[in-house]
Amino acid sequence: QVQLVESGGGLVQAGGSLRLSCGASGLIVGSNYMGWYRQVPGKQRELVAAITSRGNTNYADSVAGRFTISRDNAKNMVYLQMNSLKAEDTAVYYCNAKASPYVLGGYWGQGTQVTVSS
Repeated sequence: QVQLVESGGGLVQAGGSLRLSCGASGLIVGSNYMGWYRQVPGKQRELVAAITSRGNTNYADSVAGRFTISRDNAKNMVYLQMNSLKAEDTAVYYCNAKASPYVLGGYWGQGTQVTVSS
């Protein structure tokens, strides 16, 4: 049974930093396409950052240069370091795992709330 558990969300002032963590069980993060998504009420969930099984990363334009996705294969964890946070980064952040970037769906965590006060 696959389980993804996010942690690290919270309330932070604009300009501050947070690091989100995603712990995985039932799958190997280093063998999957791991992504962080976010969603605000009334809007579609959007991809924020992703890392391939080869370690290649990609970012949404809105977070490039501020956010960094990484993984620790030994701990089977994926992280999202978020710096220079803005009020518009406020959202529920979800961890996702799937076999490749070309498939839909995959496995989702329960989400963690990030609130940035201006």
